[in-house]
Amino acid sequence: MSLLIGLFLPLAGTCLGAGCVFFVRDRIHPTVQKVLLGFASGVMTAASVWSLLIPAMEMSESLGRMAFVPAAAGFLAGIFFLLLLDKLVPHLHLDHDKPEGMKSSWARTTMLVLAVTLHNIPEGMAVGVVYAGFFQEYGGITMASALALSIGIAIQNFPEGAIISLPMKSEGMSRGKAFWMGAVSGIVEPAAAAITIMISSRIIPMLPYLLSFAAGAMIYVVVEELIPESAQGEHSNAGTLGFAAGFVIMMILDVALG
Repeated sequence: MSLLIGLFLPLAGTCLGAGCVFFVRDRIHPTVQKVLLGFASGVMTAASVWSLLIPAMEMSESLGRMAFVPAAAGFLAGIFFLLLLDKLVPHLHLDHDKPEGMKSSWARTTMLVLAVTLHNIPEGMAVGVVYAGFFQEYGGITMASALALSIGIAIQNFPEGAIISLPMKSEGMSRGKAFWMGAVSGIVEPAAAAITIMISSRIIPMLPYLLSFAAGAMIYVVVEELIPESAQGEHSNAGTLGFAAGFVIMMILDVALG
């Protein structure tokens, strides 16, 4: 039961955010959007450090001064994995007219959802690999620390759900369809988490690599997309303040519950 709660909390956060489409009339104010994007960046960065990279290095202490190797290798692999997806999967970011990835005739709304879905893959992997570590009693990962990561990602998924659904409503889509489009983008998270758990349970010695792989994938999303989007338009410190808030909240969750 605790596993199911942990796996589906991030999806619940996305669905709650998408539900804003029923209560908010227009598109999110640009300043608020910057704060939300910065907040999501802060949560993902803190989660990458405290929930993924540090545990990966602690699990590799037997390597002595080379304990950084699994974390570094996995981190870079995660970066290049998301880079590959970014180049191959057709997707479109908000406030952009030119799609990225391979050429496609897919609808604009489909590519918008795919852009957010790409963000959610590493988040699902992160949740899955942490829970795998707990259930295999490997690396001292506790249920509390795994739950802290699920809660943190659920919190940052709330603004992501709103950011994808509200613009679709503004473009003429019905509230119901806009909600479902936002919610669908989060379904990949429990799926990615479940797949990661199944894989990692068979290759426990690779867990440090998988933890840091998820961290690299998340940091790619932060640096390549979320932070640049939070800084677009008129100069503002809103994104920076949002980042600080998200980072501190995730850090507190991980340390207090872990």
